[in-house]
Amino acid sequence: MKNETLTKKAVCVMSGGMDSTLSAYMMQKEGYEIIAVHFNYDQRTQTKELSCFEKIAQNLDVKAKYVLDLDFFKQLGASALTDQNINVPTDGVQEGVPVTYVPFRNGIFLSMAAAIAEKENASVISIGVVEEDSSGYPDCREEYIRAMQKAINLGTKDDTKIEITMPLVHLKKAEIVQTALDLQVPLELTWSCYKNEDKACGVCDSCRLRLNGFKIAGVKDPIPYE
Repeated sequence: MKNETLTKKAVCVMSGGMDSTLSAYMMQKEGYEIIAVHFNYDQRTQTKELSCFEKIAQNLDVKAKYVLDLDFFKQLGASALTDQNINVPTDGVQEGVPVTYVPFRNGIFLSMAAAIAEKENASVISIGVVEEDSSGYPDCREEYIRAMQKAINLGTKDDTKIEITMPLVHLKKAEIVQTALDLQVPLELTWSCYKNEDKACGVCDSCRLRLNGFKIAGVKDPIPYE
């Protein structure tokens, strides 16, 4: 009989997007049992992202998953992703932190993932942050994630030792696309658009980064665009 204490478990924060999906597949390849975690936070594409997450979790054959509702983000506002009164930029020209940044989102996600990891006796939290080729979000920086790891281990039981892994943090989008293809990740199940849930807009910052990554990698993006 398999000793459950010897099972390596990884809590994977999964949005339904390409980056977090690849991160989860990389953890599975390393032999971890995946605990899939998804957050609904009243973002514009919440329904689509949840649908993608469910399909990806099924493809990964995860044994445990959590879908958590964080409705306070809508009350907080301050982001084009959660406030319908703020337009999602489509001109590709932004300076500083963009209006699509959701205040301290990854910090909140990681805190909740830490609680799940402690409950599930998981040794790893995986998050698909990308520092160099991201949209300029401060909570995607490696230094910040390392600081969160230290804080989490200080704030949990003495025998809880959690590593936050960021397998994509130093990759370019084209490298992410190629790695996903190499691992046969079902990219057709992922979604990146900030605006639409039917056909991706192709012009928001997230779509631009994704499309450029596929272009440089020399392959066609399998999701539909306007």
